[in-house]
Amino acid sequence: MLDIKQNLENVRNRIRKAESEYGREADAVSLIAVSKTKPVELIQAAIDVGQVIFGENYVQEAVQKIEQINNPALEWHFLGPIQSNKTRVIAANFAWVHSVDRLKIAQRLNEQRSKNLPKLNVCLQVNISEEDTKSGINVNELSSLVESVLGLSNIELRGFMVIPQKSSSLEEQRKPFAAMRQAKEDIEQQFNITLDTLSMGMSADLEAAIAEGASHVRIGTDIFGARE
Repeated sequence: MLDIKQNLENVRNRIRKAESEYGREADAVSLIAVSKTKPVELIQAAIDVGQVIFGENYVQEAVQKIEQINNPALEWHFLGPIQSNKTRVIAANFAWVHSVDRLKIAQRLNEQRSKNLPKLNVCLQVNISEEDTKSGINVNELSSLVESVLGLSNIELRGFMVIPQKSSSLEEQRKPFAAMRQAKEDIEQQFNITLDTLSMGMSADLEAAIAEGASHVRIGTDIFGARE
C-alpha cells in the first residue's frame, strides 16, 4: 500500500538535505509531483498533504484530471513531447510547459494562450547529452531559439529543462547538469536577461541536479511508485 504522505516527506527531506549540503538557500527548489498515468485518487492524496505542483506528460489524460480535480490552487506543468495539434489544449489548461523544443510549438502556444490568462511559463527542452532517442534542442542551437521566443508576447521564457543520460555516480550525474547551468549563464549574458528556472533532476538524481542549480525537480516514482 502506497503511503503518499510518507513518500512526499521523504522526497522533501532529500531536497532540504541537498539544499543544505550544496549551499542552496532553503526552499530554493520546487517539487513537481509527476502524476502521469496515476489515478486521481493518488493525486488527491498528495493534495491533501500539501502538494500543489503536479506534472503531466499526456494531454488528454492530464486535462481529464485537471477538470475532475477542479482545484484552482493547483499549478499544472506539462512535461511531455508536444504535437502541433495539442498546443491549443495545453495553452488553455497549463500554467507551465517544460518541453518546448522548436519555434513552431512556441509560436502556437503564444497564439493560442488566452489574453484572459497570465502569460504561459515556458522552459526550452535541451538535449544536453545529445542522445538520438531524446527530445530537445542541442545546446549549439539554443541561442537562435531563445532569441525568437523572447519576442513572443503571451509566453514567458523562464529557463530550461533537461533529461540527461542516466549515470550511477553522483560525479557523473552532475556533469550534464553543470553543462546546462553554464549554458543558461551564457544565454543570460548574451541576451542581458535573467532566467530563474532549471528544471532538472528526477528520483534517481535529484541531489546532483540540486548541486548544480536546479530550481525544479520532477519526481514521480518516489512519490507515486513505479509506472505500471
